[in-house]
Amino acid sequence: MTFFPKSLMVTCLALSACSAFAYEVKSGGDTSVKKQGANAYSLPAANLPMSKRLDFSVGNSFFRNPWVQAPASTDARDGLGPLFNTNGCQNCHIKDGRGHPPEKGDKHAVSMLVRLSIPAMTAEQKKAYIKGGVIPEPNYGDQLQDFALQGEVPEGTINIRYDDVPVTFSDGTVVTLRQPNVSITQLGYGPMHPQTQLSARVAPPMIGLGLLESIPDQTLIGWSDQQDQDNDGISGKVNRVWDVRKKDFAIGRFGWKAGQPNLMQQNAAAFNGDVGLTSALFPQENCTATQSICDDLPNGGAPEVSDNILNFVEFYSQHLAVPVRRNVDDPQVKLGQTLFAKAGCDSCHKPSAKTEVRSDLPALSNQTIHPYTDLLLHDMGPGLADHRPEYLANGQEWRTAPLWGIGYTQEVNGHTYFLHDGRARNLMEAVLWHGGEAKMAQQQVLTFNEKQRDALIAFLNSL
Repeated sequence: MTFFPKSLMVTCLALSACSAFAYEVKSGGDTSVKKQGANAYSLPAANLPMSKRLDFSVGNSFFRNPWVQAPASTDARDGLGPLFNTNGCQNCHIKDGRGHPPEKGDKHAVSMLVRLSIPAMTAEQKKAYIKGGVIPEPNYGDQLQDFALQGEVPEGTINIRYDDVPVTFSDGTVVTLRQPNVSITQLGYGPMHPQTQLSARVAPPMIGLGLLESIPDQTLIGWSDQQDQDNDGISGKVNRVWDVRKKDFAIGRFGWKAGQPNLMQQNAAAFNGDVGLTSALFPQENCTATQSICDDLPNGGAPEVSDNILNFVEFYSQHLAVPVRRNVDDPQVKLGQTLFAKAGCDSCHKPSAKTEVRSDLPALSNQTIHPYTDLLLHDMGPGLADHRPEYLANGQEWRTAPLWGIGYTQEVNGHTYFLHDGRARNLMEAVLWHGGEAKMAQQQVLTFNEKQRDALIAFLNSL
């Protein structure tokens, strides 16, 4: 049964534009959990039966525990690298939460990686791009690995320098944003292509992913408005990406540019690119043709990640619960909700959706959820551009990030770095970076006074 505090129902009735879903406490429907603190993102779906919680726990163990170099006595977890970004999923998705860019003095990025590609120029490259979504950098592939096994040479070192970008509110308040500039030094395997495109990406939170996977394709297609036929300045589109198992294109849902179609493929790709592990979906080591290190060193067998392990990790990632909203009855939060809608933020951050009927995953089936995303690609303007296309996403387009659970970031991860590369140091900075299709919303927020700004942030923190 849907729960609405009485005062919220009265507020909704008083606001003609208010949707009942806007004040929903259970963001993840019946899967939602009441949990605060560092483990708020780490619980199984509340409606997951006890008979399935062992599967969740097994998946958690493979997600949490480190992989080791082969050969090893722990042969279920050997095969790490030889080039990699981390030795375990939990190192990036800390407490199943959000990663962050490297701090000053950090030698490794760990929970942030850098995607690599070059423009597709030749006919052969354009043909390869169709299935791969990008053309990998010839010597380093589509992702820089800044770790290597002991005694071996990593691909390079990730460096970030920030430039100040001041933004002024109508009342004269100035907020200084930071524009990241990414570079790679100490290259271990020769020079990079002169036209290499770099895109820094922090690890996103793991909560509610199975629910997002269960939103019907037709819902996303119905939300898309590529030609902006309703003239609202918003022209979201689905990404069409290669599904390895189906050997066909499918709608992209996961990754900062919606570059993966489902959680199984997302997880397998992360095992391959981030940890250096092969699987049935990605049977090749993550070395390029110019790197002999993968052939020179022993591996953990073929494949290194078994189908059984992939299935457990998929089940785990599908059933990580979204924590319930907090402070929904607070007048400041209610004002922030109204301002969020007034600014037009809910045009892309859709408050509600319904999952499809899933006989295979009944806990996720037929749920009314409130993720605050449309999972579509939107042009976010030159300020956020990485100038790197990915399938149908161009260099200025990004998938709308879900907002549910965002108010728990500080207590789970100990920071408030947001956006794809962690440049925003708090939620207001993240809002102010919005451009392109979101420029009108950003301009509206710039007219807010201090009380209104605080209310908007209070609403976001209530999610």
